[in-house]
This record gives sequence, C-alpha cells and structure tokens, in this order.
Amino acid sequence: MAMETLSPCDPAPWRDARAMRGLLDKIAARVSRPWSIMEVCGGQTWTLSRYRLETLLPPEVRMIHGPGCPVCVTPAEVVDAAVTIAMRPEVILCSFGDMLRVPGTSGSLLRAKAGGADVRLLYTPLEALTIARDNPGRQVVFLAIGFETTTPVYALLLEKARKLGVENLSVITSLFTVPPAVEALRADPDCRIDALLAAGHVCAVTGLEPYHDLARSLAMPVVVTGFEPVDMLLGILRAVEMLEDGASGVDNAYGRVVSHDGAVAARQAVERVFEPTDNLWRGLGLIPRGGMKLRPDFEQFDALKRFNVSTPVSAVASPSEVCRAHLIMKGLEQPADCPCFGRQCTPDNPVGAPMVSAEGVCAAHYRYNN
Repeated sequence: MAMETLSPCDPAPWRDARAMRGLLDKIAARVSRPWSIMEVCGGQTWTLSRYRLETLLPPEVRMIHGPGCPVCVTPAEVVDAAVTIAMRPEVILCSFGDMLRVPGTSGSLLRAKAGGADVRLLYTPLEALTIARDNPGRQVVFLAIGFETTTPVYALLLEKARKLGVENLSVITSLFTVPPAVEALRADPDCRIDALLAAGHVCAVTGLEPYHDLARSLAMPVVVTGFEPVDMLLGILRAVEMLEDGASGVDNAYGRVVSHDGAVAARQAVERVFEPTDNLWRGLGLIPRGGMKLRPDFEQFDALKRFNVSTPVSAVASPSEVCRAHLIMKGLEQPADCPCFGRQCTPDNPVGAPMVSAEGVCAAHYRYNN
C-alpha cells in the first residue's frame, strides 16, 4: 500500500487490518535489539491503547507515553489561580470541558461552579469574545491551555479583542511548547528515550525546523506521524529503521498533512502576541523556554495581573503524594503501577491530571487496557 497516496479525508485505509499487519511484520523483521520510543501526544497514546497496538508490537519495541496533553501538564498552581478568579462575583470564567475537571491543590473549576461561580464550558476561545461583548458589566476570563496547535487561536482572539476595543476580556495562559520538554525528559538520567514520535498536528503548525534542531541536539531519530493506527505503526517502523541504521534526524511520515514550513500565518500570529518563557509543567517541573507568555504589548489581557493573583512556581508533581502521574508521564512507570489507578483515581473521580482528559495516558489505559 502506498501510504502517502491515500486520501487524508477517508480514515478507513488508515485503519486497514492488512496494512497494520504488514507494518507489524516489517517492524518484527527489522528490529534486532530493545528500543524505547516515546510518543508525546495524548492522541497517539489513545490510539495505541484503543487498538491495543502495544500488545501487537515485538517485545523489543517499548513505547513510552510522554506528557500527553496540555490538560495533563497544566500545573495545580494555574488551576488554583483560575479557581480564585472564578469565585469573584463579577467574573465569568471560561475554558474547555476537560480543563474544568483538572484537580488543583484544593479543588477544581467544576467544584467552583458547584459552589456558585459562573464557570462556562466553551468549544472555541472565540466564544469568549462574544460573551464579553454581550456582558459589558462583567469580566470574562478564558483559561487558555494548549500546545502549539491551539496557541494561534488565542493570538487571533486577543488581536480581535484589541481591534474591537473589548476591555472586559482577559486570559490565564497555560501554553506549552513540546521540544523543550523532550529535551528535559531526555536529560533525565532515569528516562531512556531512543526515538521520538512527533505529533502531526503540532508539526502542521510549527513545520519541521524545530524538530530538525531537536534531532540534532539530542542525536536521535524524530519521526512525525499521525493518529490513526496505520499512521502510528508507520511512524514506529520508520523510527525502528533509523535506530537500527544508527541514523538520527527527522523523517516526515505524515506528509499528507505536514509540510516543511508548516502554517506560516499561524506562527506569525503567535509571534505577534506571545513570546517564549520558562514554564512549569505538572509532573515535569520548570522547563526553560517550555511555554509561551503574553508579550508586553498584550499584557493588558493578562488576567493574573488584572486581578493581582500570583502562581508560585514550585516543583509540585501532583496534588496527591500517592499519585504517580509524574513518573508515568516520564515513562518510568505504567498507569497500573500507581496505587491510585482504578481505585480512588478514575475518570469520574480523577486524582491526577492524566486521568482527566480522554487523551491522558491514565484515562486511555483505564478505558482500553484495564
């Protein structure tokens, strides 16, 4: 099957059992020693669990489930700040659905809503602009989370708000950039990563250059791939081939979606509104240049400054001392190794953030591997 000639719109060929079996056979024929490959995206973790791909791979291929999703790595301090702001009577606090359930140190936005706060679930950040214009006497705050895929939408939101003169809108930013986190994980002596599967939707925005830099810096293979089972197996095969050949660099196995330059206009919008900053990742700690913050020209939209709320930086890995989410996100343990998993920590009652989102590694394992 000529993978790159298939239609990107029809998922059926990318879930074809014969294609999957052919790729599995090629992986088994090529691998000669143990290799550890990390997928950094929760969508890819979900596919591995949903289709039980890890049980089909040769025992020499070990998949490490990385940080997963922005919901999983948003620190408790940010959730606490959002709850504090949400409890103010003049505030309408908005965010995505999964984010409302993420535990802070003493509660979640969903609990704040139950306690009387005006907390609203939105499907797109641009809805917050409409809410702000419809409620001129209220302060509308959007808890903006995301990797490089969603940051351009927040840039568009704030540029539109400034152009329209909307002054009662602000954001709490919890925005992350993937390559610095991979570098931090690779630097951990206990975390062995031989190759990386890069998330196709991130690379569709950033282009390939940041991952060429990452591959050079870490001297390892980086394979850009998608989210269907055939995509995943094709990415794993390409990674194994590069590892067996002693090669490093970037292989784009998702050419039907990802181009070398990515989404130039989206990146330019981000650069106008945001700039790199050191950022705290839940479970991983403070990562240099691991996130984005508002540029000085847009600081009037910073909700933390508007409401004089701080987020103290700490090395808190999890809101629970017994939760091992920080070790799971480094690939040092599996979800089933955590004493909370499937007991006091379930999708209906998450203790750690990776159980909150459907793309979190713990939630995926609970649903499909438990």
